[in-house]
This record gives sequence, C-alpha cells and structure tokens, in this order.
Amino acid sequence: MPEVPLDFPRAWVEFTNPDDESEVMRCDLTWLTSSYQCIFGGGCKGIYSDAPDMGCCTLGAHFADRADEKRVAGFVAQLTEDEWQLMPEGEVRTKDWVEKDDEGARKTRVVVADGQQACVFQNRPGAPQGAGCALHILAMKQDRSHVDTKPDVCWQLPLKRAFRDVERQDGSTYTEVTITEYDRRGWGPGGHDLDWYCSGNTEAHTAVEPVYLTHEPELVALMGQAAYDELTRHCEAHVRSRSALALHPADPR
Repeated sequence: MPEVPLDFPRAWVEFTNPDDESEVMRCDLTWLTSSYQCIFGGGCKGIYSDAPDMGCCTLGAHFADRADEKRVAGFVAQLTEDEWQLMPEGEVRTKDWVEKDDEGARKTRVVVADGQQACVFQNRPGAPQGAGCALHILAMKQDRSHVDTKPDVCWQLPLKRAFRDVERQDGSTYTEVTITEYDRRGWGPGGHDLDWYCSGNTEAHTAVEPVYLTHEPELVALMGQAAYDELTRHCEAHVRSRSALALHPADPR
C-alpha cells in the first residue's frame, strides 16, 4: 500500500524559543526532514474520489479568526479574471466567497463546477488562468509567498501546529508549541474517511530537499525566524545522523 500506517517511531527535539522564553518548541524531526512535497497536479488523487482534480480543497477552508478572513479579503479584492476562473460578474461581494458551515463557522464558499465540488477559488483543470488556487496564482504573479494571500489553514497544511500549557515539577509553566505532520487525524473523525491523503503517502515523498527547507516560509510564519533558525540547526544534525529509527516510513529507502 502506498500510504503508511499513522503510528510509527518518530524523533523529536525540544528547545526554548529564542524570541520567547515562555515557549518551548517541540518539533517532529522525522516529519520535518522527510522528502514530502505537495503533488497537486502531479499525482494527487484528491481527498475524495468524486473530486480527483481538486486536491484537499474539496471542503473549502475555515478561517482561523476574523483577522485571517480580513487579510484574505484584501487579496480577494485584487483578483481579476486573469487569476480566478469562477470570479462572479460585477462587484465581488463577501457572500460570493464566504459561507457558514452547519455549526456557523465562517469558511470559503464551496461550489460545483465541471462536475467536481471544491472551494470557489479553485480553478478547474483546463482553466486559462491555470488549475489550482486563484489566491496562490495571485501570489506567484506578485512574487510574494502564498502565506500572505491564502487562508491560514491552506498554507499550513500538511504542517500542524498545536499549543499546550505545561507545568513543571517546580511549579513554573511554559507553552509547548508542537510542529508536526498534519495526518488524517488532524481532520477530525472524518479524516479516516478520506479516499486518499498525501502526508503519509509514498507517492508524495519525492522531494529532493527535506520539508524544513521546502516549507521555510510556512515554518517561519508558524514559529518565527529565530526559532526556525534553531530548528534548522537541529534538522541538519538529524540529517547527518540519519538514525534508521527516525526515518519517515513513506520516504524512499
């Protein structure tokens, strides 16, 4: 099977955030030094078989908070028909690209086009603007990172950041910030029902460089530059050691 089991031995490193002594970064070296890369348009089967060309954009993107939505809105206002295949005619209104889920959480609107359901910003195969996210295409045209233009969850996936408050035996406390793989379980119970998923799939572990290098902009945004620089030092040391125990099982041997 191309997808490996969810549980396997991992190597971790913990270090204090150089910019914030109240934070301890807990980083998954096995994931961050793996050869994963996004293969959208190059072998990705989509998370649902009835939308194989839509990647992981089938369900739309939930906004992290109002600030996230406001930031994205600023770039939506910059989109033209040269980037956005499904751009509505006339003035773009919030309801053209934002909707609420069954629990009232705000997210990008989902539409069916060319027989496949996905986020309204997802250009379909064959679109003259290019297949894929219109906001990602805008970032490329503006020579900026897609971290700037896309909803937080879109550029973070398949990196996962989690926070936990920890109390030491001496009574002192710190915030543990975990950086790891966003596997199927990150999607909640429904993640086990996805028809295909990339992060633990051998077909997506084909990059020449490891995740900590290919995803530098995302990691800097999640951790800060100083913490990322420290992470890089630990990742380089881990790559040099290359303990067989700490290899991601989806990586080529």
